[in-house]
Amino acid sequence: MNPKYASYRCSLCGSYYDPCDILYTCPDDGGNLDVLLDYAKISEEVSPETILGSSDGSLWRYLPLLPVDHPAGWGTILHSVGNTPVYAPARIAEKYNLQSFWIKDESTNPTASFKDRASAILIVRAQEIGAKVIVTASTGNAGAALAGMAAAARQKALIFAPKSAPAAKIAQLLVYNAEVILVDGTYDDAFDLTLEATREFGWYCRNTGYNPFTCEGKKTAAFEIWDWFNQPGMQTRLQKSDGKQRVISELSIFVSVGDGNIISGIHKGFKDLKELGWIDQLPKIYGVQAVGSAAIANAYHGGYETITPVSANTLADSIAVDLPRDGVRAVRAARETCGDYILVRDSEILKALAELGQDGIFAEPAGAAAYAGYLHALKERKISQADMVVVLNTGSGLKDVSAALDAVQPAPIIEPSLSALKYYLDH
Repeated sequence: MNPKYASYRCSLCGSYYDPCDILYTCPDDGGNLDVLLDYAKISEEVSPETILGSSDGSLWRYLPLLPVDHPAGWGTILHSVGNTPVYAPARIAEKYNLQSFWIKDESTNPTASFKDRASAILIVRAQEIGAKVIVTASTGNAGAALAGMAAAARQKALIFAPKSAPAAKIAQLLVYNAEVILVDGTYDDAFDLTLEATREFGWYCRNTGYNPFTCEGKKTAAFEIWDWFNQPGMQTRLQKSDGKQRVISELSIFVSVGDGNIISGIHKGFKDLKELGWIDQLPKIYGVQAVGSAAIANAYHGGYETITPVSANTLADSIAVDLPRDGVRAVRAARETCGDYILVRDSEILKALAELGQDGIFAEPAGAAAYAGYLHALKERKISQADMVVVLNTGSGLKDVSAALDAVQPAPIIEPSLSALKYYLDH
């Protein structure tokens, strides 16, 4: 047993389970399990200054707050996940007269998406329990993250992906030498097949919103936001005219939502910090879903937690989910932080993708959806231009080049002559 976590707790019935058990969801009602840290023990051994003063430039900076040990060896991509940059896009800020607006760009992770965070933790967990094979269902990003981390750790990985997944994402899986099986169906079909295979063959399942340790990896983004916010230079920039410092509870965070596990993970990270007494209140968390894949937003706006499946239809494949597997916790992430859920159309996503590019940020559609949601909230006056806002770009635009080309005007074609160039410039 890892001494840093005390138990699992079901998010639905509240039952507790032994941390030595290898569990995925609650045996009684199928609810998602939270990994509960031993906050008292951590408080005795670790302080905010311990973390803020660390020289580690990866998510392992937060090892004292993670329910796994450090991965073996050094120098692989497992040790370079996280520590993603936060940008202040000047063109966007000027266009909308924004005073405190930032983009946290997850595309700089080793396999170019947010999902590396979960896979890094899952690889270590798999090694700790002696798993021989790790399997996951994915539209591309989670699979690429698992495949890349598994390659670095010499761990066998098997990925089920819908045959409709973007070619660039499938190419990543194959280059990382994972065993890839394309499913003639949806992501949800691949997900269900993965669960059946896990039960039949005894594989270790990494599935998003199913394995409780995925949330533990994704919560590290919350730790990084807290860390970035508390660096001395940042605090100086955030000082109010009356000399007072702004606090993290004034921050609003926008994140795209598919299965619900990223937003749940970010919520869990801030809750961990609050349990430790390192923050007083949680920042507001806004979930953004595509109109064509809005199962969680529907539940949130309906005032309930029961997630009714939809027939997902959106170009943002990473958030195209019929039945979100972490829907209840995703609803709570917004509700318990006084946030909200925003719905955006595919046309808004493409416009947002192109606009981010003008500030040098190349986002895949799911990442651009979070920014589209922020613009929507700004237009609806759910948030003001003066509010402090961090928008997460969850993946690189290179993951879906076809969508990126749909977001921009095609490049002109001219003959290779100066006269042809002059004619083009004049017209």
